[in-house]
Amino acid sequence: MARWGRVNFQQLQRLQRKMQKLSQADIEKFCEEAAKELAARLLSKVIRDTPTGQYDDGRVGGTLKRGWTIDNNITKNGSVYEIEVINPVEYASYVEYGHRTRNLQGWVNGRFMMTISADEVEQKSVQILEKKLQRMLGDALGGD
Repeated sequence: MARWGRVNFQQLQRLQRKMQKLSQADIEKFCEEAAKELAARLLSKVIRDTPTGQYDDGRVGGTLKRGWTIDNNITKNGSVYEIEVINPVEYASYVEYGHRTRNLQGWVNGRFMMTISADEVEQKSVQILEKKLQRMLGDALGGD
């Protein structure tokens, strides 16, 4: 009869304990934290990209920049977690998308600060989430 070798079941048992620890990890909490982190990054970028008003009399604005906030309510729709980054300033959409001039003879182009910032965060989101997931897996599978 052939001999196959030796098996160390202690390593398999250790792996089993680590996998049980991982399955007990709060995946829901991980997803909520990831949504908060992505929203915070978006907030930071959109604030940076929001223009500050320059007035003829020398005043400097900033109301639009200060208006950006994160709604702390995270909603889950199916497998999608949603959190809102909002600006309640009444003219935010006009700066974002553009508007007609007061005399209705011209057009002021939009700045698209939210659109551009959201695209940038979306492009980097996979890398951000992979790092966060690796940290979680490292914590769960790292030590006994």
